[in-house]
Amino acid sequence: MENKSIKYSPITKERDLDILIEEIGDARIVMLGEASHGTSEYYTWRTAITKRLVQEKGFSFVAVEGDWPECYAVNRFIKGYQKSGSKIADVLQVFRRWPTWMWANWEVAALIEWMRDFNHLRNGSEKIGFYGLDVYSLWESLEQILKFLENNDGQAAEAARMAINCFEPFNRDPQTYARATAFVPTDCENEVVEMLQKIQHHRTFTDDPESDFNTRQNALVAVNAEKYYRAMIRGGGSSWNVRDSHMMETLDRLLELHGPDSKAIVWEHNTHIGDASFTDMADDGMYNIGELARKQYGQNQVKLVGFGTYQGSVIASKSWGAPMQKMEVPPAVEGSWEHMLHEISTEDKIILSRDLADVPALRQKIVNRAIGVVYDPKYEMFGNYVPTVIPGRYDAFVYFDETEAVHPLHMKSTSGKEPDLYPWNY
Repeated sequence: MENKSIKYSPITKERDLDILIEEIGDARIVMLGEASHGTSEYYTWRTAITKRLVQEKGFSFVAVEGDWPECYAVNRFIKGYQKSGSKIADVLQVFRRWPTWMWANWEVAALIEWMRDFNHLRNGSEKIGFYGLDVYSLWESLEQILKFLENNDGQAAEAARMAINCFEPFNRDPQTYARATAFVPTDCENEVVEMLQKIQHHRTFTDDPESDFNTRQNALVAVNAEKYYRAMIRGGGSSWNVRDSHMMETLDRLLELHGPDSKAIVWEHNTHIGDASFTDMADDGMYNIGELARKQYGQNQVKLVGFGTYQGSVIASKSWGAPMQKMEVPPAVEGSWEHMLHEISTEDKIILSRDLADVPALRQKIVNRAIGVVYDPKYEMFGNYVPTVIPGRYDAFVYFDETEAVHPLHMKSTSGKEPDLYPWNY
């Protein structure tokens, strides 16, 4: 069979990553994907890759598919800020938004421990950071802004209060706000934009550039979150595009903050980091951070690494806001990319896209597995595969024949309401 001609490198130990590290070369941005938000191997091997990129190639920070305020608290802990916490498990309790297991898990705790140890003997500008790229933290960001500005800028603080007051009638529920703006021609866009402008008007608030950046970033999150929730109620791909555009804007800002020689490692789902123009997402007018980064920085400067599995177990929920469960991941459907890799061999492996050019079956779209935070194995074949031109979507792919579920810290959702990432669960 023609798929037997696919060249791959087995992966069993960290040194087996040499071929991937060499492929990354001098790229400035490396995006590490995942085919679910609840698989242990994706986290542990992304950590192994991250360590080598930091140690051998001087990467500056890790940016993840998480909320800015919570991830910034972790960043403060990693860098040893005063009053940033002393225990990793306690610090990770900041991830209270459903699905908590995405970042409040023992695999992430191991990454955070390593980053903190790495930073221990380094000066401020040499320390690596940890940041959130996502757009959901509307209320958390507004509250952080107000708390900071009350001590630093009364005029901007008043603008923040006006923005919070505008959202107050919606009981901290973004869906309620989105539905209200769909039927009544009033929204809080002007209030958050004015707040952002007043904050941007001040070049500095403190003698800590990162603290000032945090305030500005929270204001940007508020503006784009408001835009996201209004777009969400209209349906279609517009809210997805708002979200990934915000992620790209945040990544740009972080690279600028860290200087012209800075390098970024991004951890997100394959649906975000794999170039959307090589999937059926493009048919719906959708794009993602992987595609945007390639266009902005060039393909030589951006390396997109997908991750996937044939079968195993995963942490997910049966419905929005429901308790997390450990679920079976059934064998990948016949004809899928993962099934093809399983048929070649049951070894875990790394595949470089440049080695796939002569495989005719991969010049057209085949389905590529994608498990979200809401998942039901019984219905997997109906909605958990993305038609994909594999060599175009990724620069490399890391495949595990059998995987196990991530190990969450024991946390429960604080609310049974729909999560803020509705209707997208990737």
